[in-house]
Amino acid sequence: MQKLTLKDQTLFNEYLILSSHGLAAFSFANIYIWHSIYDIQWEIIENSLCVFFRDKIGSFMYLPPLADNRQPEVIEEAFAIMDRINKNKDISRIENIQQEDLDYYRALGYLCHGKYPDYLCLKDNLVNLKGNKYKSQRACYNYFIKHYDFKWRKLMATDVAEVLSLFDSWANQRKTQYNDAIYCGMLQDSRKAIQQALVNYKELNLEGIVVSIGKKIRAFSFGYKLSGDTFCILYEITDHSLRGLAQFIFRKFSQQLEGYKYINIMDDSGLEKLRNTKLSYKPIRLIPAYIVTRDV
Repeated sequence: MQKLTLKDQTLFNEYLILSSHGLAAFSFANIYIWHSIYDIQWEIIENSLCVFFRDKIGSFMYLPPLADNRQPEVIEEAFAIMDRINKNKDISRIENIQQEDLDYYRALGYLCHGKYPDYLCLKDNLVNLKGNKYKSQRACYNYFIKHYDFKWRKLMATDVAEVLSLFDSWANQRKTQYNDAIYCGMLQDSRKAIQQALVNYKELNLEGIVVSIGKKIRAFSFGYKLSGDTFCILYEITDHSLRGLAQFIFRKFSQQLEGYKYINIMDDSGLEKLRNTKLSYKPIRLIPAYIVTRDV
């Protein structure tokens, strides 16, 4: 197998565009940023691109095999590869299966388990914030622009140190509120992913903005083009002591995303507060995601 590098982006994109994908996971950027946490390797099996993530627990496939024509033997070989690594075969799995592919896997005898869905919003709704359903967001947005002397601009790779400093402050607040080992581990992983994204910001074709108050970055948001009509917001971090800042940067960033109809705001990682925040923006669709395993 080949170890993932930035040079693989062209090859990955050739396979990613073979079919349409609604889930945010189907992006080279969203794969590559995790390589400081996972040993990411890939292999072409019978004209199918197979992507494997590995850590101290074991190995799994981050995406289903990517191919023009799906072949059952490729899935079997992928599980065989994982089984050779995993002491416990229950760890062997394929993540981010789309709903339209469930019947295919079930017909082959695989088990399908639901995971957290992505939230898909109409960009115009996020830009305009019209009607009673966005009354709260409008009020927060208006409060921010009225009470703070702020500036916004495009996010740049040179912002990495200040952005990480903001993330650390934000994460420390979260740790005091949620004293949970799993959640704290997720925060550490997110910091590493954000750092990887910003270090390779231009190469990964990322786009984002920052909001500054008093020459200090108090919010940032960035993401990537998922398809011709959909942009994915990968991360948004704000200083929550500033009322309305989160609503401002979300709306302002959405306004800058010209040419897109939809914005994928990713999943909620099973966090109730994050789920409620995403639902408050009235997504037009929750995009289901599944994990495929075997009855072993």
